[in-house]
Amino acid sequence: MTRELPAFLRLGRDAVDAIARRSPARLTLIVFSGVIIAVTGLLSLPMSTTSGERAPFVDALFTATSAVCVTGLVTVDTATYWSSFGQVVIMVAIMVGGLGVMTLASILGLAVSRRIGLTQRLLAAAETKTTRLGEVGSLIRAVIITSLSLELTLALVLVPKFLVLGHSFGSALWQGSFMAVSIFNNAGIVILPGGLNQFVGDWWMSLPIIIGTFVGALGFPVILSVAHSWRRPRRWTLHAKLTLTTSAALFVLGAILVGAFEWDNPVTFGGLPLADRVLASMLAGMTTRSSGFSTVNVSDMSEATWFMQDALMFIGGGSASTGGGIKVTTFAVLILAIVAEARGDRDIEAYGRRLDSSTLRLAIGVSFIGATFVGIAALALLVLTDLQLDVILFEVISAFATCGLSTGITPDLPNSAQYVLIALMFAGRTGTMTLAAALALRNRRRVIRLPEERPIIG
Repeated sequence: MTRELPAFLRLGRDAVDAIARRSPARLTLIVFSGVIIAVTGLLSLPMSTTSGERAPFVDALFTATSAVCVTGLVTVDTATYWSSFGQVVIMVAIMVGGLGVMTLASILGLAVSRRIGLTQRLLAAAETKTTRLGEVGSLIRAVIITSLSLELTLALVLVPKFLVLGHSFGSALWQGSFMAVSIFNNAGIVILPGGLNQFVGDWWMSLPIIIGTFVGALGFPVILSVAHSWRRPRRWTLHAKLTLTTSAALFVLGAILVGAFEWDNPVTFGGLPLADRVLASMLAGMTTRSSGFSTVNVSDMSEATWFMQDALMFIGGGSASTGGGIKVTTFAVLILAIVAEARGDRDIEAYGRRLDSSTLRLAIGVSFIGATFVGIAALALLVLTDLQLDVILFEVISAFATCGLSTGITPDLPNSAQYVLIALMFAGRTGTMTLAAALALRNRRRVIRLPEERPIIG
C-alpha cells in the first residue's frame, strides 16, 4: 500500500515537477542558489565565527559560494576566522557541491518515495551526463558510494600524518577528514594554520593531494566506466578515454612547464632540494586545473607561470566532476577538430569512433561562453580596482574554473569586485551551457533548412 504524502509536500513536489518539465536547467540553478543561501545563513550566525560576532554578509556569501561551488577562493582565513561549527558547515557545503545538487535531490526523492520518478531521473541524467535513464538509479548510488569510499580512503591516509605531526586523535581525525573532503571534491580549502607551505617537500601530504585531485577531477562517468571494465580498457567509453588521456597529458605538461618556469626562482622552487622541486612541480601540474592546492605562494611565481596556469585553469577538470573550467573533453574535441582540419579529414575521429558535428558546436559554444564570462568579469574588475591585468585575469579565471588558486588579492578587493567573483564562481560551477539553457526564453525547432553556402574563413 502506497503511503500518500502530506498536502504541502505534494504541492511542493508538483511545483518542482512543473519547473523541471519546462526547464530542468533552470531548476538546477534555483536549487543550487537555495543551497548557497542556506549555507550563507548558517555562516552568518554568530556561532560560526571564532570571535562570536556576526560575519559580514559579503564574507558569508563569498565563503558559502566558494564552498558549494568547490572553488577555494576566500576573503577570510578559514582556519582562524571560522569556528568549529562554521568549518563543519563549510565541509558539508563542499560535500553537497561536489556531489551535485541535482544528484542530491534525486537521492532525497529516492528516500521519500522508495523509487526514482521520471522527473528525478531526467534531473540526475542532466547532472551526471548519463543518457540512459534506466541506469540513473544505480548511478546515483554508485556516486555516493564512490565519493564516500574515496574520501574515507584519503582520510585514513592523512589522519596518521597529523598524528605524527603531534595532533591529538580528535584533532587529527578532524583535520584529516576535512582535507580528504576538500581534496576529493577539488575544493582547495584548508583549515591548517599557515596553510600547506610547510609541506612543500612532504610526499606523505602531497601524494594524496595529487592522486585525490586527479580522481576527483575525472568525473563519475569516467570512474564508473573504468571500474566496470578495468581489465579491458578497450570497453571504456570514448568519454572516459578522452578524459583520461587528456588529463594525463595536461598533468605531465603542467608539471614540466611549472618546473621549468620556477626551477631557479629563489622564492618558490629555487631554494628547494631536487626531490622537493620535482614534487612541487608535480603537485602544481595537477592542482592548477581544478583543486587549487599549492605548497608555495602563488604570488611569488613568475608572470610566465601565471599565464600558463591561466590556460590550465580555463581547461579545468572532467565533465560531471568536481572540477570546473570548460572541461578536458571540450578541449580534446577542439584539438581533434583542429587536427582533422589540418589533415584535410572530413570527420573528427578518436579511438575508432566518429564525433558528431553537434559535439564540436557544443564545444565551441562552451568555450566561447566561458571566455565571455571571463572577459566581462576581468573588465569589471579593471574598472572597480587599480590592479594590473595579469593578477586580475588570474583571479577571474580561477573563480570561473572553480580552481581557487590566488595571487592574494581576493581579501583586499572592494565588495563590488567580490560580488563579481561570487557570480563568476556560481556560473563556473553550474556550467556555461546549463546557465545559458536556463536563461534561454525558448528552444527553436526549424522544419525548413536553408540552402548551404560556405563563407571564407581565415
